[in-house]
Amino acid sequence: MEFNEAILSYDSVDISYNGQKVVKDVSFQLHKGEILGLVGESGSGKSTLIKACMGILGDGGMVTRGDIHFGQKNLIDLPEKELRQIRGADIGMIFQDAGASLSPIRTVGDQIIESQMAHGKISREKAKENAFSLFEKLNFREVDRVWNSYPFELSGGMNQRVGIAIALLMNPPILLADEPTSALDVSVQRQVVEEMIRCRELFGTSIIIVTHDIGVVSAMADTVLVLKNGEMMEYGKASEVLNNPQNDYTKLLLSAVPKLVRK
Repeated sequence: MEFNEAILSYDSVDISYNGQKVVKDVSFQLHKGEILGLVGESGSGKSTLIKACMGILGDGGMVTRGDIHFGQKNLIDLPEKELRQIRGADIGMIFQDAGASLSPIRTVGDQIIESQMAHGKISREKAKENAFSLFEKLNFREVDRVWNSYPFELSGGMNQRVGIAIALLMNPPILLADEPTSALDVSVQRQVVEEMIRCRELFGTSIIIVTHDIGVVSAMADTVLVLKNGEMMEYGKASEVLNNPQNDYTKLLLSAVPKLVRK
């Protein structure tokens, strides 16, 4: 698949925590409809990279060099008020344990309605209609049961799928997924992977998936960026990086990995 329009660009980005550089000179582009896999061991800087464009690096974290452009906007220079408008509506995020961000004392349905109402004027009826329509597109079963359940009444995998659905209900052009399958068993991993591929098919969503799991990347990514200690080791088409790696570190990562094959 060929991609034309870049909607997110990192240009020579350095990121530091309390003066210590943790990401060094990283450049890449995310194109419309592209799925980019950010791969590397724990501590390689993968999550830090995507948190930077959301403005959620936390205490002591700072982009110290370079630019991150979303369309014509340099996200590094935006005030918090403008970044808040972009978060969710333009750039959605799924965390490693999306279920943990759900309130345990409110039903899934109530939380989904609230998340939509927080981003614009919408009736409860329309919010529910939007959610049920998306659930069907993502092949959810027992939609009414899920809607009326509390998070603790659902499996971890189902809560993760609900977290993805909440992020998608805003229909953001970009979705950032931070280790979205790492806490799930293999059968649910496959479901989540297929769901994200389906998002791209249905909505043209561009996705960055952060993972240490080469199997997940081989199943869904168009492009792969390999990181080690905050530095780029390899960047290119997934088929080339995964089947003919040039870098010794990439070869090491690939040497003993089962593949979650795309159907």
